Amino acid sequence: MNPVFHNSATMKTKQDKNAKIYPSEKVRVTGAEAIMLSLINEGVDTIFGYPGGAIMPAYDALMNYSDKLKHILTRHEQGAIHAAEGYARVTGRVGVCMATSGPGATNLITGITNAMMDSTPLVCITGQVAAGLLGTDAFQETDVIGITMPVTKWNFLITKPEEIPSIMAQAFYIAKTGRPGPVVIDVAKNAQFGMLDYEYHKCKKMRSYAPEPRISLDNLKAASSLINKAKRPYILAGQGILLGNAEQEFLDFVEKSGVPVGWTILGSCALPKDHPQNIGMLGMHGNYSANILTNECDVLIAVGMRFDDRVTGDLNRYAKQAKIIHLEIDKAEINKIVKVDVPLLGDVKYTLPLLTKLIEKRSHAKWINRFKELDKIEYEKVIKRDFFPDKPGLTMGEVIHRINEKTQGDAIIVTDVGQHQMFASRYAKLNSTRSFVTSGGLGTMGFGLPAAHGAKIGKPEKQVILFVGDGGFQMTIQELSTINQTRAAVKIVLLNNKYLGMVRQWQQLFFDKRYSETYLLNPDFIKVAEGFGIKGKKVIERPMLDAAIQEMLDYEGPYLLEVSIEKEDNVFPMVPTGASVSEIILEQQK
Repeated sequence: MNPVFHNSATMKTKQDKNAKIYPSEKVRVTGAEAIMLSLINEGVDTIFGYPGGAIMPAYDALMNYSDKLKHILTRHEQGAIHAAEGYARVTGRVGVCMATSGPGATNLITGITNAMMDSTPLVCITGQVAAGLLGTDAFQETDVIGITMPVTKWNFLITKPEEIPSIMAQAFYIAKTGRPGPVVIDVAKNAQFGMLDYEYHKCKKMRSYAPEPRISLDNLKAASSLINKAKRPYILAGQGILLGNAEQEFLDFVEKSGVPVGWTILGSCALPKDHPQNIGMLGMHGNYSANILTNECDVLIAVGMRFDDRVTGDLNRYAKQAKIIHLEIDKAEINKIVKVDVPLLGDVKYTLPLLTKLIEKRSHAKWINRFKELDKIEYEKVIKRDFFPDKPGLTMGEVIHRINEKTQGDAIIVTDVGQHQMFASRYAKLNSTRSFVTSGGLGTMGFGLPAAHGAKIGKPEKQVILFVGDGGFQMTIQELSTINQTRAAVKIVLLNNKYLGMVRQWQQLFFDKRYSETYLLNPDFIKVAEGFGIKGKKVIERPMLDAAIQEMLDYEGPYLLEVSIEKEDNVFPMVPTGASVSEIILEQQK
């Protein structure tokens, strides 16, 4: 029997101060339609996805709600989930993607893992074979729940239509509360066809799930005492500040404390880059002063960050002289990597104001000047060479610098993974929150292009600029077709050095220039883009650069600017693997 879908135009609606529940009265619908109604009730306006047999009932139901739910048809499921990540990162909302069973679902795994590592809120809806076929190795049957369990915050297999409203409500609640993350809802085909009496109640709590831990007043007092007595305190800002929507609370804390602030890659928008207490990026390719002085501070205040190995370097020589305070919402991160003296569990939206009230207003000008002295060394040895190279070939740093001059930090910057990612992280001007999107924890090549598309869909009023290398670009290059179909005005800056640049740099520095399998014989990217209906231009000489950048920024639709880059354009500073952060090097060792 063919399912009968309810005409959404006939359903009564109501609206209260909190949310619109759609419809307002219990109605008889199919499970597939219940999925769409649940998405609408959660405020979803965009789905990224790719149809197939097991999810076909849901796609059929989607047609009844095209006025409320926009669907972006990507060219690969990996493109769908990365686009949903980009959308979520710039909007602060839950990203949604949809795929079929079997290979459709497994093609999402990289993106799900990426979202889990970077705490990105997603709801991924996958189709599954009918419940009666589970365990029979039916066509395109895969144990999606078993496969995704290690890389999701929560997942659930729906086998009955009446389960859909409550499970969808729980999925969104879990994805966006506490430390955000991806949730997978696998829906058997019979549950999509089956009928139910639909009504929706948003989830507000769940048994055994406490997304916001209780705040310890004793620990707040202990933390404030350490900060008030500190002579060389240092703040490490992570993405938790952005995820908690606590940018203003963080700014208040920073300015009252007078403490210098270093930031992780994902925490780069937590504080305006031109703020006088912002001293730069932490980690392997971070700023010279930001790394070296980690081992000279007396109190280290980590806010919404997890002490990733790329930030700490050799743990046996990381900030051993400092008392460490850790503000964190996820209890599992406390003492997981670095032993802390005062843990401050809780949402930084609430813990930061409480801490700010207890600290004294201070100035640490002399301590901040230590950072500025080291910054001068880095400028002369690294930044000056990157921005104003004394060699004929173009560098990634100067391209990013020129784009900064034209955008003045008002664009959303998206990157793929590699050398260009480090250059962009270091040099991109960022004036507003949620304006930098990159793959942090997993380092996923191919992330950039679809993520930039999702970011532009989420923030159509903003200029979205993608920096991508020739390696990562080809991993999801088919998403140019998706961008062409939506005509989303993504500006793609392809920094082409004909190599897998970051791997080649390591081979140059640590493997005696044995460039094993890193050279790329690339296609004519401009012709490829034109084949996808996207305008492009290639720059090979410095005098062409400024005019080409301006043409790209002025163009109303999507645009590919390919820039030929010096092969041995390496990223410095650099903390070698296994080294201490205080052993950061500024140039290639002879």
